[in-house]
Amino acid sequence: MIPFVAMLVSFLLFRTLGFAGWEYVNDWVISLRFSVAVLFLVTASAHWGKRRADLIAMIPPGVPNAPFMVTVTGLLEIAGAILILIPATTALASAGLALMLIAMFPANVYAANHHLSLGGKPVTPIVPRTFLQIVFLAAVLMAGWLPHG
Repeated sequence: MIPFVAMLVSFLLFRTLGFAGWEYVNDWVISLRFSVAVLFLVTASAHWGKRRADLIAMIPPGVPNAPFMVTVTGLLEIAGAILILIPATTALASAGLALMLIAMFPANVYAANHHLSLGGKPVTPIVPRTFLQIVFLAAVLMAGWLPHG
């Protein structure tokens, strides 16, 4: 839920900054790109912190080298967060982040079905997690593919 709150609050902050005079973010698509970047920087931070072991445990048993996969997805989240802000790479970053969200969803299903925890708290149950995943996917695709201006 923290990533969703981070995305929502940052979107509102960037929209407010746009209304207050920061012309670059005075566009809802640009503000959405910044909030998607915040979302992925927040989620990436868990890949090396105290939640790392929880993320490793979330990876289904059939996926080889879970620690490596957690590292790679964290690096991809950081890269996507940066690249979605660069106009020349926005669409590519959006597509990559969308594919990554889809590819990582089975880990969320596995974690929910096995009642795992993240940071000492139970993972989000599958129905709300699915809704969040759809919201994240929609935000990523809109940020990357809708025209701004």
